[in-house]
Amino acid sequence: MRKNNRGEKNLRDIEIKTGVNLYAEGSCLITCGNTKVLCTASVDDKLPSWLKGSDKGWVTAEYALLPRSTQTRVSRETKGVSGRTHEIQRLIGRSLRAVTDLYALKDYIVHIDCDVLQADGGTRTASITGAFVAFYQAMEKLKNESKLEKNPITEFVAAVSCGLQGDNVLLDLDYDEDSTARADTNFVITESGRIVEIQGTAEEEPFSQNKFFELFETAKAGIEKLIEKQKQALGV
Repeated sequence: MRKNNRGEKNLRDIEIKTGVNLYAEGSCLITCGNTKVLCTASVDDKLPSWLKGSDKGWVTAEYALLPRSTQTRVSRETKGVSGRTHEIQRLIGRSLRAVTDLYALKDYIVHIDCDVLQADGGTRTASITGAFVAFYQAMEKLKNESKLEKNPITEFVAAVSCGLQGDNVLLDLDYDEDSTARADTNFVITESGRIVEIQGTAEEEPFSQNKFFELFETAKAGIEKLIEKQKQALGV
């Protein structure tokens, strides 16, 4: 039995609170069980040189674990980010760009910041799910201020982890489950069911194609529920 009598294919308790930052164009605090991530979206009209003349906007992301977000203190990455951090930042950015009409975002770059306040597994997936909410708010703000003709977001997107404990498929792993799973996967999927990214690793022995499909279907069902949570938080 999982903690709090959670079913194998149930999400942790999810809460998304919007408008938590006074200054950012979009912001939210997403809580997934004991994992908490502050997500902000900041809009800038000062495009980098490589974007000028392209008729496109851009979405980029930064991710950080705060020093005491984990059981033991982690040092701030003051001398450049680690490989893991760089990978997660790129994943968040790719996930949002995949559901954005960058030509409709012309003349703007959006900086997404995901700061992990407390980590108990699934920080990258929670960051993507929360980042989308902050990003959506920012795009609505630009549209309402007539800075954009339309919201450039083409559809909702969210992310969740799945893993194997023995032969059992578990949805939305916490840290203890993730650290002992014999397979660990992360799925980024859009509202229409299209795949943005799949990350998967067998920790002990390879898993079958049938198990992969079970992981995928479990993740897809979980993401449908996460998108419902996103919409409730945004009031759409």
